[in-house]
Amino acid sequence: MFIENAKKPGWIEVICGSMFSGKTEELIRRMKRAQFAHQNLAIFKPAIDTRYSECDVVSHDAHSIKSVPVSTPAEILEHTLADGVEVVGIDEAQFFENTIVDVVQTLANHGIRVIVAGLDMDYRGKPFGPMPALMAVAEYVTKVHAICVRCGDLANHSHRLIKSNRIVELGEKDTYEPICRHCFNKLKFERQEQEGRK
Repeated sequence: MFIENAKKPGWIEVICGSMFSGKTEELIRRMKRAQFAHQNLAIFKPAIDTRYSECDVVSHDAHSIKSVPVSTPAEILEHTLADGVEVVGIDEAQFFENTIVDVVQTLANHGIRVIVAGLDMDYRGKPFGPMPALMAVAEYVTKVHAICVRCGDLANHSHRLIKSNRIVELGEKDTYEPICRHCFNKLKFERQEQEGRK
């Protein structure tokens, strides 16, 4: 969509990676820098994510920033376009439906800087929800990494420690651990071997 009277060029930044890689911490850091520069901010998170706080966006190392929980991407537009917002932050974007892609495009087209953080892969190692499409339309993509808790290499997988086949399974260190490609494939092979013996 072309907005002739957009106040200035907007853009989209995506921060992605596995669990415990610092995605939310980086989102908070960028938002606080914009806040320090006296820019008008709005920060959103999925209403289903109540792990650390019902309202605030909180990183695993307890940094936080005020946010608005929303159930649908459309609510983000309701809170931003009429309020002179200059920078929008969106955490845990993988939990939103695919319309989040159109929402961030609309915001950027209206001259807003949009910073989106989310898991790029689910626990199976498959692309997670709208994240691939968000990365495709973004001007800037930053992939952050955790450290594999099993071997110390760079981790890019979120290994689920509990038995559940649900794609969306909220959890913390008791539910997930960051692991590298080698350890992920090794665990997958061992699981298939065990299932083959049953």
